[in-house]
Amino acid sequence: MQENILGYEKESKLLRKFAIPSIISMVVSSLYNIVDQIFIGKGVGYLGNAATNVAFPLVTICMAICLMIGIGTASRFSLNIGAKKYDKAKEVAGNAIVLTLLAGLLYFVIVQAFLPYFLKAFGATDTIMEYAMIYTRITTFGIPFLMACNVSSNLIRADGSPKYSMMCMVIGAIINTILDPIFIFIFHMGVAGAAWATIIGQIISAIVAVAYLFHFKNIKLERKDIRLSKENTLNCCAIGMSSGINQLAILLVQITLNNSLTYYGQYSIYGADIPLAACGIVMKVNSILLAFIIGISQGMQPIAGFNYGAKKYDRVRKILLLSLGVNFVISMIGWSLFQFKTDLVLSIFGSQDGLYFDFANQFMKIFLAMCCLNGFQIISSGFFSSIGKPIKGMILSLTRQVLFLIPLLLVLGYFYGIEGIMYSAPISDFISFIVSVIFLYKETRNLKQMHETTMDFH
Repeated sequence: MQENILGYEKESKLLRKFAIPSIISMVVSSLYNIVDQIFIGKGVGYLGNAATNVAFPLVTICMAICLMIGIGTASRFSLNIGAKKYDKAKEVAGNAIVLTLLAGLLYFVIVQAFLPYFLKAFGATDTIMEYAMIYTRITTFGIPFLMACNVSSNLIRADGSPKYSMMCMVIGAIINTILDPIFIFIFHMGVAGAAWATIIGQIISAIVAVAYLFHFKNIKLERKDIRLSKENTLNCCAIGMSSGINQLAILLVQITLNNSLTYYGQYSIYGADIPLAACGIVMKVNSILLAFIIGISQGMQPIAGFNYGAKKYDRVRKILLLSLGVNFVISMIGWSLFQFKTDLVLSIFGSQDGLYFDFANQFMKIFLAMCCLNGFQIISSGFFSSIGKPIKGMILSLTRQVLFLIPLLLVLGYFYGIEGIMYSAPISDFISFIVSVIFLYKETRNLKQMHETTMDFH
């Protein structure tokens, strides 16, 4: 009834249709790493968890490439379908297939060639390096499949099949969850078992996702469409750049954070390894909340892009405001768990050293103290990309991670050590929230004026 009064009924149904499968897909994607952390924590210990933490930036780089290609392609695809330019939509989809294949193979070769240097740069200590090398040598083979699945999933959602996109991710996660305990506890393969379980799940997910690309609803993809185009590549990457930069910003934060924790940790009672392992757990747990927020953002983007292309500006504004409202409710639930059920959340990852739990408890409560505000920056960045304004999206992507958090990590870490590092995140979250609100306020006013102008014209 309330939705009818506000005129948001249609937008609410559309958001549920696209966002719920997208949220499930993102949560499932996060669970790949969470499941590994849980079983490694119980089967190997916190050193194994620390190893997956220093390996995680490689996944972040992979996801940056996936999002740049996937979000950019999906946005261009939606805009062209909304404008009824079906031939152009076919070219965009075909270009994405070739671009993803080339990017996946190139990244795989680079990582395999320089892996020890990457891990050292990501904060691996001598104690952790052996575990990290074993785990990452194996998971790197899954990179091309991970890229294929993620880019295809974005296209599948843009084509109006969000449930199929969700299924692609769920299948891989189920396989990973089944194989993890078998390989770790029955075959005693340790971190290598977790790595093999992960890539087997990724391979099967990729096969299911790629199979859809020749059965689109809105277009019929032909062999002549599957070619690399400079124009389509530049256009799609420009639109997806803000999402990709957001991931690269996360990478810079991970590197800065990992190295700061090991450096200042060695001068504390916790040592170098405990802060690194605890940080990995907290960041992976937070990735579940971020998965919900990114899922809402991704569910919103094809709706906003289609309506913007069709010049239905009032519906664009409504879907943005609705997405922000849903995001805030979910973010508050996550924040409450992190602040008031910290011990319960951490206990999922097994019994560890007392100092480890003491630091992890503090780190989660302080570092995530303002996580309820993060969604405004993520959704606003994705929104500007979806309506063809990548520069604004890119600026918002840079605010929290690069412009605010990294300088705060360095400055507060220098003056206050480990405690300064923990407090840098909530300060950065609050400042980036203010910037996002300013950007969104101006754009919603602009959309309202464009809607009134369109109505007057008709």
